[in-house]
Amino acid sequence: MDQTSLTDIKTVRDVDVSGKKVLVRVDFNIPLDKSGHITDDTRIRAALPTIRYLIDHNARVILVSHLGRPDGKVVESQRLTPVADRLTQLLGKPVVKAPDCMGPEVEAMVSGMQAGDVILLENVRFYPEEEANVREFARKLASLADIYVNDAFGTAHRAHASTVGVAEFLPAVAGFLMEKEVVTIGRALEAPARPFVAIIGGAKISSKIGVITNLLEKVDYLLIGGGMANTFLKAEGYAIGKSLVEDQQIDLAKDLILRGDEKLVLPVDVVVADRLDATANFKAVDVEAVPPDWIIVDIGPRTVQKFKDIVDKAKTVVWNGPMGVFEIPPFAQGTRAIAEALAESNTISIIGGGESVAAVEQMGLADKITHVSTGGGATLELLEGRVLPGVAVLVRK
Repeated sequence: MDQTSLTDIKTVRDVDVSGKKVLVRVDFNIPLDKSGHITDDTRIRAALPTIRYLIDHNARVILVSHLGRPDGKVVESQRLTPVADRLTQLLGKPVVKAPDCMGPEVEAMVSGMQAGDVILLENVRFYPEEEANVREFARKLASLADIYVNDAFGTAHRAHASTVGVAEFLPAVAGFLMEKEVVTIGRALEAPARPFVAIIGGAKISSKIGVITNLLEKVDYLLIGGGMANTFLKAEGYAIGKSLVEDQQIDLAKDLILRGDEKLVLPVDVVVADRLDATANFKAVDVEAVPPDWIIVDIGPRTVQKFKDIVDKAKTVVWNGPMGVFEIPPFAQGTRAIAEALAESNTISIIGGGESVAAVEQMGLADKITHVSTGGGATLELLEGRVLPGVAVLVRK
């Protein structure tokens, strides 16, 4: 499956689910506190449209997910019981938590299901065969159902038994969350409304080489912030004090600057601090005036304005990664300003990547963004132009 068919996958709407047993891969890998209480149920809520659709269309719904990294062993604190309880509340109907994800007891529970019933299988990563995508394990999982629905965009870049393997044995279609993610990001990459702008931040170029290289060919402007901008600034010949830098990526940065030409936009001023601490002394300086013992911690006010002016004219904006050391409040201004600019603009805005998503959610701006992605690694791989294994196995229209 190539990238051009990203927007062409069959969804749960395209198959008859009435009376059928439907195995739904969801991403319920949610944060729990020490006492096992859910601290953020965003991923559970994201799966509700698909689950409700299946219930309303008389399917028998069998949910499968992982939680944490149990490394193929049963870990009591990573059982999915709290998820089943929360799902019961959200759906207003009982969600039965199975004691396992396969085996005679689970088979008996599934065969006793009525139309509209929902079962949540136990953590599929309690078996090492899941991450190893063992064919026989996938076959046993698939044997529980008639149809497979993948609604777990967050794990679509993993070739596991429950994301890829089961599709060999069942007709495989996308759920509504998967469809929204893949079609929204796919459309932005394939046929964006222009000007098309990408804003890339975060600490390191090395983790985003593929993204920058792929986007540079597609966008009208590529704005660089965060720690990775330091490496570009050093490649341009600026002194960057004691700032984070990837010296081994300097040549790559030089090459990208040459290739990017007018498209690649770097900071013109930065915020510097005498140490990485909320009580540090900090000030804005031009990029040619970074003091030798200070650290670049954010983009400066002139850069913020420059980036805002470009965003204001844009028709599509993809943003991945913060503009500074976002977790320390005084150094979060650049990230905050970009989030506000996107929220106030009329552009199609797509945000992916943990920290940029966290920023808009903390600021209460997520509902003003066109699309806030639920996938970290999966979003990055799509932006790199890579084919996601969990999407490649889905039936095309």
